[in-house]
Amino acid sequence: MKWTLQPAAGLPGFARQWDQLHRSSGASLLLAHDFVAPLVDAFGSGRELLAICERDGAPAAMAIVTPSRRGSWATFQPAQAPLGLWLQQPGLDLEALLASLVRALPGFPLVFGLTQVDPALMPRPPDSAQLSTLDYIDTAKVTLAGAFDDYWQARGKNLRSNLKKQRAKLDKDGVALALRVSRDPADMAQAIADYARLESSGWKEGCGTAVHADDAQGRYYRAMLEALCRRGAGRVYRYFFDERLVAMDLCVEDDSTIVVLKTAYDESVPKQFSPTLLMREEATRALFDEGRLGRIEFYGRVMEWHLRWTDEVRTMYHVNYYRWPGLRRLHAMLESRARSRQATEA
Repeated sequence: MKWTLQPAAGLPGFARQWDQLHRSSGASLLLAHDFVAPLVDAFGSGRELLAICERDGAPAAMAIVTPSRRGSWATFQPAQAPLGLWLQQPGLDLEALLASLVRALPGFPLVFGLTQVDPALMPRPPDSAQLSTLDYIDTAKVTLAGAFDDYWQARGKNLRSNLKKQRAKLDKDGVALALRVSRDPADMAQAIADYARLESSGWKEGCGTAVHADDAQGRYYRAMLEALCRRGAGRVYRYFFDERLVAMDLCVEDDSTIVVLKTAYDESVPKQFSPTLLMREEATRALFDEGRLGRIEFYGRVMEWHLRWTDEVRTMYHVNYYRWPGLRRLHAMLESRARSRQATEA
C-alpha cells in the first residue's frame, strides 16, 4: 500500500476524492469534507498533512495527520472534532494501512496514533505485536425507534416528574415555551452569534473555552454549518422562555443520524428550571414523530444527564501502532510501572 502526502491546507483540492471515499466507506457525517475542511482551516498549524492511500486508481484510505510528541505522529484532533480524521474502505486491514503509513511519514516516526475511534463505525481491532488499543471515553446515543411516549415512559420517574413540574410552573407563571429550528445557511451567522452570547455569559468564559462569534471556534462552526445546511445536513435548535433565548443545540445530520455537537444555556435562569432538558425533551419528541432518523448521537463523555436520557453507552478507543514490536513491549512495560507507582502512592 503506497501513501502520498500533501499539505492538509490543500484538502479542498481533493474534495472529490475525500467525498468519494466518505460515501463508499459509509462513514459518519463527522468525517465528510464539509465538516473536516473547516477544521483544518480554523485550527490547523500548517504542519498537518493530507495522507492518501490509493488502490486501483481510487482512494483506499485518507487521513489528516500531524506530528505530535517527539518521534510520533497522530491523526489531527482538534477539540471540535468528535472523531479522528481517518477514512478507509471497509474490509481493509487497519494494521497494514498503519504500517505502510508509518513508513511513508517524514522524520522516521516510531509511533502513530489513530485517535477517537467509534467502535460502531470501525470495530475495535485485536492487540498484536505492533498494535495496541486503549479506551478513550464512554459515549451515549438514543435509538429513535417506536413511539416517543414508550421511550419517555422508560425514562426515570424523577426525570419525567421534574420536567412535568417545571412546565406546570412556567405555565402557571404565564411563560410561553417555544422550540425553534433553523436550517437555512443564511441564518447560521446569527445562530453562532446567539450561541456565543449564551456560552460566553457562563462558566466556559471563565475557563477560556467559550465560543465567540469572531474567534476560531465561531468561524469554524459558522463555516461548517453554512456548508452543511446548504445540503440539508445542519440544524440549530433554539429554546425560548417567551422571547428570551435560554438554550441552544448545534447539530449535524445525515440520512440516519443526528449529532448534537454543542449545547449552551442561559445560566442566569433560576436553578429550579432546566432549559436544556426541556429543550431536549421537545426536540427528541419531534425526532421520534418525524420518523426519518434512526438515532441521536452525543459523542461527548457520558455525563449523569446522559444516563437519565438513555442506557445505550459504548466505549470509544484510540489505536497506537509501533514501528517495531520491541517499542510496543517497552511502552507497555513503562505504562505498567507508572500504574504501579500511582497505586503505591495512593
